[in-house]
Amino acid sequence: MAAPMSAVGKPSAERSPFNTTSFQKKTRTKLISIPGTRPSVQNGQLLVSTGVTSLDYLLGGGLAVGTVLLIEEDRYDSYSRMILKYFLAEGVVCQHELFVAAAQDNPDDILQELPAPILDDIAIHKPVEQPRLSCEPQDSLDAMKIAWRYQNLPKVQSALASSSRFGHYYDVSKTMEPEIRQAAKCHHFYLPEHPTQSSPAHSTMLESYSALLKSLQEVINREGFDVAAPMSKSRNILRIGLHSLGSALWGDDLSCHDNPKNGHALTTFLYGLRALLRSSLSVAVVTLPSHLIQDRALMGSITRLCDNAIALESFKGSERETNLLYKDYHGLLHVRQVPHLNCLASKLPDHKDLAFKLKRKQFSIERLHLPPDLSETVSRVSRGELAGAATVASACGSGSSGNKHLDF
Repeated sequence: MAAPMSAVGKPSAERSPFNTTSFQKKTRTKLISIPGTRPSVQNGQLLVSTGVTSLDYLLGGGLAVGTVLLIEEDRYDSYSRMILKYFLAEGVVCQHELFVAAAQDNPDDILQELPAPILDDIAIHKPVEQPRLSCEPQDSLDAMKIAWRYQNLPKVQSALASSSRFGHYYDVSKTMEPEIRQAAKCHHFYLPEHPTQSSPAHSTMLESYSALLKSLQEVINREGFDVAAPMSKSRNILRIGLHSLGSALWGDDLSCHDNPKNGHALTTFLYGLRALLRSSLSVAVVTLPSHLIQDRALMGSITRLCDNAIALESFKGSERETNLLYKDYHGLLHVRQVPHLNCLASKLPDHKDLAFKLKRKQFSIERLHLPPDLSETVSRVSRGELAGAATVASACGSGSSGNKHLDF
C-alpha cells in the first residue's frame, strides 16, 4: 500500500512521533557459567553429567541442577553403587564439591573406589586410509564393504549417545589417583559417627534423617550454595550422594515389615530434600533398596517425590543369567520417571527396552537387542525341518549324513 501524500516530501523530523516502533530486541538472560555444566537445549535448565554418557542421554542431556535422581538398587547393590561412584568421580574431575552420606560403609571407603578418569579421551586417532587404485571405481569399493542383502537395511545404533560431547569417560578397572581425589573438597556424613538425638513425639522423621538433613543444610548455607546468598565468590555445584536410604541401617523399618511403623519417615525426608535443592546449586543421587520394600503404594509415593527415577534389574543369581537371549548383557534398566521442568510435557526416552552391561573398563547402557542366531535354541519350525530332513536322508540310504541338511 502506498504512503499517504501528505507525508511524502516532509523531513523525518517533522513526521508524527507515532510512526516510531515500540518493539525492542529481546536479549537472552545471562546464565551462570560454572565448569562442568551446560544449559539444556529443551528448557534452558542448567545440567550436570552423571558420569555415564548413555545415562545422560536417557535423562534428556544430564541431571538438572536442583533435582533428585532415585536409583532403585539391584539385589546385590553392585551396579547401583557403581553409578553412584561414576556420579562422584565426575564431580571430582569437574572440581565440584561433594557430600557423601552412608550408614554401612564409610564415605572415605566409597571415595577410594572411584574409577580413574580417562583424561586424554578427547584426542580420537583416525585410522590411516589406504591409497585407492585409480582403476577401481568408488561405487564398487562401497559395495564391497557390506553384503548385498544388508545394503538397504536401516542401521541400528545400540549405544545411547548424544551428538555433542558432555562429561568424561572412566576406567573401572583402575581407581582414581589419590592426588586427584584429594584435590576435591568433600563433606562426609557417616551415621555411626553422628550421634542422633531423640525426636519429638509428633515428628514423622527419623533421628537419622533429621541429622542428615540438618548437616546438609549447614553445608549449603556455609559454603555459599544457596541461590539467595550474595555472590561473594565464584559459584560452584554441590554433588550429593546418599547411599542406600530406607535400609535398616538408617534405623528405618521400611524394608523390614509389611506395615512399617515409620512409613512416612523417608517421604518426609524427601520433601525436605527437594525443598532444599530447589533453592540451591545442588544435585542429588539417592540409592534405595526397592526390592526389600513390600508396600508398592508407598514405593510409588517415594518415586513421585523424586524428579528422576530409574530401576536396575540385575541378572546375577536369576535364570536370565544363563539364558542365551541375554548373554551380552548383565541386567535390565527401567526408566520409572523423568522430570517435568519448565515445560508442560517431558521428553520420554525413544526406547523402553534398555539393558546395561559392564565391560572390562566401562559401564554402558544400550538398547536391548536379541542375538541374530541362537545355536542351541532352535525354533519349533526349524526343529521340524531338521527332523524331516533326517528322515529323508535315512530313506535315501545316506546313513552317514543323517544329521545334516540335504545338499541339492
